[in-house]
Amino acid sequence: MMCNIMSKTVAKKFTDGQRDSGGLYAADGGRKYLNLSERQRALGQMATLDPDKALFAMTLAWSGARVTEVLALTPASFQIERGIVAFMTLKRRRLSVREVPLPQYLVAVIDARFDVRTAQCDPLKSQVRLWPWHRTTAWRVLKDVMDRAGIVGRPACPRGLRHGFGVGTLQAGVPINLVQRWLGHARISTTAIYADASGPEEQAFAARFWRLQ
Repeated sequence: MMCNIMSKTVAKKFTDGQRDSGGLYAADGGRKYLNLSERQRALGQMATLDPDKALFAMTLAWSGARVTEVLALTPASFQIERGIVAFMTLKRRRLSVREVPLPQYLVAVIDARFDVRTAQCDPLKSQVRLWPWHRTTAWRVLKDVMDRAGIVGRPACPRGLRHGFGVGTLQAGVPINLVQRWLGHARISTTAIYADASGPEEQAFAARFWRLQ
C-alpha cells in the first residue's frame, strides 16, 4: 500500500509539470524547459530504449507535440515521402490539424517498425494507433528518460521537453510563425515566451563585453 501511495505521489509530481503553464520560469524561479545540453542527453537516452518506446519519445522530442497528440497518431497521420506528420491539435474549440516536419531518418524508422505504407492502404489498419498506450504509460517512458539523463526538477517532464523544443527551434533561427504552427498555438504571443531564453547569440555579445573589461 505504501509503495502504491509513493508511486502515485511521484506520478503526480511528474504530471504536474505537464499541466504547468505560463512563462519559462515558475514562481519559485525554477526553469521549466530543457536546455540544449539536457535535450541532447535526453535524446541520447531515448536511443537506448526498446524500439517502440524510443520511437515514441523521439517523435515527442522532434515534433514538440503534446503526449496525447503523439499517442493519437496512426499510419494515416504520416506523409512518408515528405517526412511530415499531422497532429490533431488539442486545446482548440474547433477541429484543427497541423503538419510538422520530422527528421527523415526518424520517419523511415517509424515506417519500417510499423509498416506505415502498407497500413495506409487498408482503411481499417490506417486508423489504428501506433502506440495504443494510456497516458500514464507514456509519462513513465519519459520519466525513465529523464532519470537516465540525470535531468531533475521542473524540466524533467513531457512539458519540459515541449518547452525545450520551442526554445531550441527559435534559437536555431526557425521563424516564430512556423514554431507557432508546429506547436499548435492559437496565439503567437504564446510562442513568443520562448524567445525570452538566453541563446548563443546573446552569449556571444556578452563575451565581447567581458573581453573589453
